[in-house]
Amino acid sequence: MTALAVPAGDVRLAGDLVEVPREQAVIVFAHGSGSSRLSPRNRAVAEYLNGRGFGTLLFDLLTPEEEEVDARTARLRFDIGLLARRLAEATSWLRSAADAPAVGLFGASTGAAAALVAAARLPGDVAAVVSRGGRPDLAGPALAEVRAPTLLIVGGQDVQVLGLNEQALAGMDDTAGHRLTIVPGAGHLFEEPGALEEVGRLSAEWFAEHTRR
Repeated sequence: MTALAVPAGDVRLAGDLVEVPREQAVIVFAHGSGSSRLSPRNRAVAEYLNGRGFGTLLFDLLTPEEEEVDARTARLRFDIGLLARRLAEATSWLRSAADAPAVGLFGASTGAAAALVAAARLPGDVAAVVSRGGRPDLAGPALAEVRAPTLLIVGGQDVQVLGLNEQALAGMDDTAGHRLTIVPGAGHLFEEPGALEEVGRLSAEWFAEHTRR
């Protein structure tokens, strides 16, 4: 794992890059509200993807100063425009600097909305998207512009978020191959035995199918 400073506009954001020899693609993670690149759930999925031959980039969407403000106000974690812009800038940087053959985006919670907005803005740079327990509804009008095949993964016990994902899917381009998959018995955080492993398996299969060159 390589620690690096990810350029995103006028800021540099702490990140961890795992490059796997002969990788199929690099998957960029967008963490959810109140979390960071150190999210144990995202890291568990990233390790699963590493084991399947994917590179991964986990990075903070906010600077340390911004995280202090957000800890008090919970405002920036819902600034989807800001988060999506930084994710898109980091993706473009990765494509050029790391010479990634393909890039996929993995978003959790509000990070899923940022991933979808970034994918809509970078149709030629984002090959596929996976959302785990995400809030794709917060992507708003950008949903209809997402061309990268998107997999929405929701826990079967996460009833409210499941409804929001169903509504979001209905607003997406039905010719792009988007899909909603339910993990039976799982809650919002996928803490149940085997739930995160299932997220990893589903994600690896999705990215393998849609990031081949």
